[in-house]
Amino acid sequence: MDRDIRKVDWNDTTNGKSLSSELDYLIANSAVLSLASRIYWALRIIQYIYYPVLAIVGVPVNSVTIIILSRRKCGLSNCVTNYLVAMAAADLLVVIIDLIFRHIPIVYRDYFSFLYSIPLCNIHSILLYAVTDCSVWFTVAFTFDRFVAICWQKLNSKYCTERTAAVVITTVTVLSCLSNIFWYFMLTDRYLLGHSPWFCAVTIAALLSRFWITIESLHYILNPCVPFLLILLLNVFTVRHIVVASRSRRRLLDHNSGESSRDQEIENRRKSMILLFVISANFIVLWAMLMLYSIWYRMSWLGNRSMYLHKFVQDIGFMLQILSCCTNTGIYAVTQTKFRDQLNNFVKYPFLVTVKFIK
Repeated sequence: MDRDIRKVDWNDTTNGKSLSSELDYLIANSAVLSLASRIYWALRIIQYIYYPVLAIVGVPVNSVTIIILSRRKCGLSNCVTNYLVAMAAADLLVVIIDLIFRHIPIVYRDYFSFLYSIPLCNIHSILLYAVTDCSVWFTVAFTFDRFVAICWQKLNSKYCTERTAAVVITTVTVLSCLSNIFWYFMLTDRYLLGHSPWFCAVTIAALLSRFWITIESLHYILNPCVPFLLILLLNVFTVRHIVVASRSRRRLLDHNSGESSRDQEIENRRKSMILLFVISANFIVLWAMLMLYSIWYRMSWLGNRSMYLHKFVQDIGFMLQILSCCTNTGIYAVTQTKFRDQLNNFVKYPFLVTVKFIK
């Protein structure tokens, strides 16, 4: 059965046409299926509910986040605000282009069969991978900006500015678009609507050429492997600097005042550290599974068959990666008091207007 799962990637038209049929299949064959196969089919059933709910939540929460941050009333610097708005905008595009226009049509393939006649898949893939790269590298850029602000005080005033943030965001956006043009030549314009990394039909040259496999492998090294390691290292260095600086400052304050006192500088560092680490941890945790599968998948195409990962690992990776684009609003609400107040006002505003209109 595990072998059959891998065949489903390319020709998934006979099994699981609907939620009820896939549920019936799992119940009828649960006794003979392996544990990995049962997990795989259970995940496919969960996706019928999980992806639509995530789309219903992801679009409004990211839109609200963009609106609130753009008003610049959250007590954040313009530099930080620019990065957070860019991250929210990229996450919104990932939810639309990846979740709504890719994963939901794959799960509800019977309702999206018209896509087979629309020759836009390779263009879709460029946009999808470009916005995903933007989402990831904006997180890296924000992490590096906070690293500079906390650890390199002399460079802080020159680098951590609104102008620099705008230049970095624009550069990342342009490079993300340019670096993904190769998908246009590697993939065809025909949709497959299958559970696989390639949701488009692949050209014969790409299937047989080690050149294209190598190019694709480099793409997955640059995203998410390199960002994953950069965020991890930058956070380690930032933690080390904050711990050392905070201890020195507390000793100095204790020596001068004779007693431990609450220091505003230490409090500001603590708040910045919490925001940075929660965003970074959110990325690392939710992207780890997909990164692991991506590395294995590309190594297997290069001839390394020493390690086998079941297909459900990729499905979990996709589900967590999409979830990472819907969680930052909650992170800001938990860690930023002024953002939480603005969010409450935004939610209450329609009701207040309605009550005022009725009166």
